[in-house]
Amino acid sequence: MATPDPMPRILDRAGAERFVAGLLATMGDLEAVLARESEGVRAGRLAEALAGAGAKEPLASAYMNGLETAKANAIALARFAPDRVEALRAAHRRFAAVVETNQAVLATARTVSEGLVKSLAEELGRARTSQVYGRPSSAPSPYGRGAARAAPLMMSRSL
Repeated sequence: MATPDPMPRILDRAGAERFVAGLLATMGDLEAVLARESEGVRAGRLAEALAGAGAKEPLASAYMNGLETAKANAIALARFAPDRVEALRAAHRRFAAVVETNQAVLATARTVSEGLVKSLAEELGRARTSQVYGRPSSAPSPYGRGAARAAPLMMSRSL
């Protein structure tokens, strides 16, 4: 029993036009989702930014599958629709810039949030350390294992 070929083959101009139009539409939809996500994170509206997360995964998967199909059919695309290939390249460059911006925004948000949590934990640790003659001091542990430990830092993950 033969397994079906998962890569669609482009056999004529109409197929090439249809494929490129579909890939451009997928890129446009994914670009819009990423732009909304970036704007929401920049503005601090995380719930709004994450609203499109459900659509991002299938769009990203369709985009990656489309790229693989384009690679597999590069010769046919160049032969049947060279002008559409150039439009696809230009759209891909624009899309790559949006992805790069999105990654930078997410990395910045992650760094900022990690810094806030770290400084909060340090501040809580300092507040729980008693001062004896101007130097930090720890109360003896009733269990004989060094200084008494502070309670753990607790966070709410719901925003």
